[in-house]
Amino acid sequence: MQLIDTHCHLDFPVFDPDRAALLAECRQLGVGEYIIPAVGEENWTRVMALAEQYPGITYGLGIHPWYVGTQTQGTLTRLQALLAARPRGLVAVGECGLDLRSQVPQEGQLAWFEAQIRLAMEHELPLIVHSVRANDTVAKILRRFKPAKGGVIHAFSGSLQQARAFWQLGFRLGIGGVISYERANKTREAIRDMPLEALLLETDAPDMPLQGQQGIPNTPANLPKIAQLLAELRQQPLSHVVAVLHESTFHTFPLGHSEINT
Repeated sequence: MQLIDTHCHLDFPVFDPDRAALLAECRQLGVGEYIIPAVGEENWTRVMALAEQYPGITYGLGIHPWYVGTQTQGTLTRLQALLAARPRGLVAVGECGLDLRSQVPQEGQLAWFEAQIRLAMEHELPLIVHSVRANDTVAKILRRFKPAKGGVIHAFSGSLQQARAFWQLGFRLGIGGVISYERANKTREAIRDMPLEALLLETDAPDMPLQGQQGIPNTPANLPKIAQLLAELRQQPLSHVVAVLHESTFHTFPLGHSEINT
């Protein structure tokens, strides 16, 4: 069974020199499908083009909280039009959310996040949510809107209580390189104790490197290592972990409607 990287930025320039070779390597390692979340209008066209060029690539369209200040007045209108057109490969709205570590004013982040939640609800798509030092605030917002299609809290880092709150709201937790760091005790314990079906695999490539690989661009080729680390953390058979998370990915994203395998 092939692994699905539910969050990687394969459109980033660092992958331009050898993208095709990397995807071939990943395929040999058992990674065959990818979801690329856009970060701003400037890369919507690029992620859509990659989905047309390579089999197994799907994407989300949205505005990352870091980049809300660079968007123009018509960005949301154009996003609305794209979501309504439902182009091939579109499976989510995002990456969107809140990052209270960044210098972007919180008010602006909040307005864009709420606008994208409304769009996801209108177009019946799941959300790919960025939540950094903002879990309680994000959960409060999601609780107010109650988006029916749920989604994923990308690169989850937090407590078991926060993890349970997201899961109760219909949001799975994206699990990546953070579990390779023993100092991330609180997050590792939460991931260990949550229901397996509440988790999804991701790399966040080229970011979020595994322990010992700091300074090296992360790639989806590391996804099997993350799956193995997760199985060891939870003391469950790797085959079981992979099978359950594979099924959970299809429960979260409309991959069956994206012609991902054509």
